[in-house]
Amino acid sequence: MTIAENDVTTPRMPAAAAVRALAAVRPSVPADRLVTDLVPPRHFARARFSTYRANPAYPSQARTVARLEEVAAEVSTSRRSLFGRRKAAPAVYLDGGFGVGKTHLLTSLAHTVGERLGTDAAAYGTFVEYTNLVGALGFLPTVEALAAKKLVCIDEFELDDPGDTVLMSRLLRELADRGVALAATSNTLPEALGEGRFAAEDFLREIQALAARFEVMRVDGEDYRHRAVVTDAAPLDEAAVTATAAARPGATLDRFDDLLAHLATVHPSRYGALLDGVELVALTGVHAVARQDVALRLVVLVDRLYDRDVPVLLGGEGSTGIFTDEMLRGGYRKKYYRALSRLGALAEDGRGLAQR
Repeated sequence: MTIAENDVTTPRMPAAAAVRALAAVRPSVPADRLVTDLVPPRHFARARFSTYRANPAYPSQARTVARLEEVAAEVSTSRRSLFGRRKAAPAVYLDGGFGVGKTHLLTSLAHTVGERLGTDAAAYGTFVEYTNLVGALGFLPTVEALAAKKLVCIDEFELDDPGDTVLMSRLLRELADRGVALAATSNTLPEALGEGRFAAEDFLREIQALAARFEVMRVDGEDYRHRAVVTDAAPLDEAAVTATAAARPGATLDRFDDLLAHLATVHPSRYGALLDGVELVALTGVHAVARQDVALRLVVLVDRLYDRDVPVLLGGEGSTGIFTDEMLRGGYRKKYYRALSRLGALAEDGRGLAQR
């Protein structure tokens, strides 16, 4: 789903005026930055093939590493055959369960190509970031910008919105036809852990015309973090939230409702720029979100916070029940479960700061 901007009233400033508020930031982002920002997130800055610890109990992990190292070499060298014809660029899809390291492997591929050909040789983003890029630039300008890359990586290819899936399938076809190498993963519901439910068949069905070009690599294994399905972040005392934000350089402090209202005025492709220079996000009055459009914008923000390893302080009700049961059963449940997992991790990081 491509999230549209809505007109809302100007949000109120938080009580502690000395602390910067995200709701007061209106990022102005040139079009070229939207493309140059498509790089592996800070959370995976050190991810390399050499740092991936393949579990010998699951031989597919080592096989996938070896094959991706070959793909990186293919992308980094001329793709001409002995007869001078241009070889088809590789296209790979990593198929596996929750927490087996698919994102680590995908970022390792992007890093390796970038180190060999230059940092602008590879584009890396989530499915949502690419659909938001099309929304901000338009389809043809997006194709032209990405066609200049040697490799385009799409993490967490989402199959829950038919319109966006068709859009991305068309984008990938245009890029593949222009000789751009492609690599993708897709997300998996936490509830599918250990049940062998993988998304390759769904992915190949949805990309249709491109399916024959993709090489599927199965990554078996257990969730290496041994995470719970969903971890609710218990709320902090609001006085502690405010005091911690006031004491931390680079912190922001917002009322939850003010921030949600502000997100409706900023295109989701600019949420990353909204967090420039932010080292901690503090929120008071956190409560359940009733509207799906508001909840989906919050999901995008949580993803950008997670990419940047920005801790979060949650006052009010914390993350408990932040998305309704209806949302968690609906078509966008994968997005919501991912956001809960990530928000819980960031809130734990924030709790550690509040206790110091």
